[in-house]
Amino acid sequence: MGTTTMLWLVKLSGLVTASFKVANPGPFTSLTKNNMKNDQMYLHPEVETLSRPDIEKLQLKRLKATIDRCMHSPFYKERFQQCGIKPEDIQSLEDLQKIPFTTKQDLRDHYPFGLSAVPLEEVVRLHSSSGTTGTPTVILHTQHDLEEWANAVARCLYMVGLRKGDIFQNSSGYGMFTGGLGFQYGAERLGMLTVPAAAGNTKRQIKFITDFGTTALHAIPSYAGRLYEVMEEMHIDPRRDTHLKTLIIGAEPHSDEQRRRIEQMLGVKAYNSFGMSEMCGPGVAFECMEQNGLHIWEDYYIVEIVDPVTLEPVPEGEVGELVLTTINREAMPLLRYRTRDLTRILPGDCPCGRHHKRLDRMKGRSDDMMILKGVNIFPIQIENILLQFKELGNEYLITLTNLDANDEMTVEVELNDFTDDYGFLQNLTKEITRQLKDEILITPRVKLVPKGSLPVQEGKAVRVKDLRKTLI
Repeated sequence: MGTTTMLWLVKLSGLVTASFKVANPGPFTSLTKNNMKNDQMYLHPEVETLSRPDIEKLQLKRLKATIDRCMHSPFYKERFQQCGIKPEDIQSLEDLQKIPFTTKQDLRDHYPFGLSAVPLEEVVRLHSSSGTTGTPTVILHTQHDLEEWANAVARCLYMVGLRKGDIFQNSSGYGMFTGGLGFQYGAERLGMLTVPAAAGNTKRQIKFITDFGTTALHAIPSYAGRLYEVMEEMHIDPRRDTHLKTLIIGAEPHSDEQRRRIEQMLGVKAYNSFGMSEMCGPGVAFECMEQNGLHIWEDYYIVEIVDPVTLEPVPEGEVGELVLTTINREAMPLLRYRTRDLTRILPGDCPCGRHHKRLDRMKGRSDDMMILKGVNIFPIQIENILLQFKELGNEYLITLTNLDANDEMTVEVELNDFTDDYGFLQNLTKEITRQLKDEILITPRVKLVPKGSLPVQEGKAVRVKDLRKTLI
């Protein structure tokens, strides 16, 4: 089938309106970096290939406009007055550090519309994210914000080779959760046939995959493993019986070993993504085909990495808390928003030709850190060890208890295959315990359980159960 071309008109604030051609390879032909020509690699080439000086020049222009816009927000207007800051005090990107951080608690304290920078009649959508407890956080969008959000997600999907002709299935929840509509509009912006399957009902998901010829799927990592387990039960081989080629994963911390397992199980290339409702949703940062870090779109965001305790900037390459400033949003711009996600900026350039900074995969969240016996531990550290053992499955549960004023950790992990060889199980348990102790510096109790023993969630996996809070 011959290729056709689509003319895309992209209006980017602060840049000259540009037109460019995007190749359409036809149905069921997701591109790879081996057969992709340079002129087909970029959806928005005039932005994606900007040099570092030009990126920073664009950022400063948009930052100044954003701060002016923030003066229409009751929250930021009061915050600037309290700190003795005026918009004209921000004359460089470094001056951004004069502005105080914004936190999730600020959004809750000014619920629902206290951070709005436009009249409510200009707002066309809101999303809210409450987490598990507390007052919801509300994010507002103008029509411009939704259009730019769709552009950003489309850019991400295009970057991993998806094109018109692919069939994109979205297993995210819709409604207030941003993952559903964010990927929906981005996929539609590229012209893909989009299947809004939503979350849950695994057998129905698989039926859609097989019946509709799905070539690209969006799923959280733990659910991708669940899909494969049910496929096995249904005697479906994803390599033989489906057209799946590309998987988009994100929304929960996961190790590179877990990604490799998912790729092997489903016969796909799995690309890591990052987004959060406060920043619109998906489309904040995404891997390219090189799979060596997530490009964060710096025409939309200014990125900082700070020490989560001192809140001072850390040197490039060191892990810290991700702080983001929106610079292309109308309804509810956020300045220096503390995401609580832990990551680092990867040094060097990417072979793909994009000069936007790259983030390492998320190491966890500063507010998910467990403290046992004075040691700081993140669940991802434990996962990295467990997934190195081929005898173990993907499901595990960390339980924290306090017995006689002594904190204890139990790690339950499922076996891939049942065995009653006591000697084998004993030796495997000892080796897992040893490697965990080397990594987290305390000795957990390791329990190997049969496959299917641990509860499975259709949404984000629950990896930690802290019973100490209920015992104190």
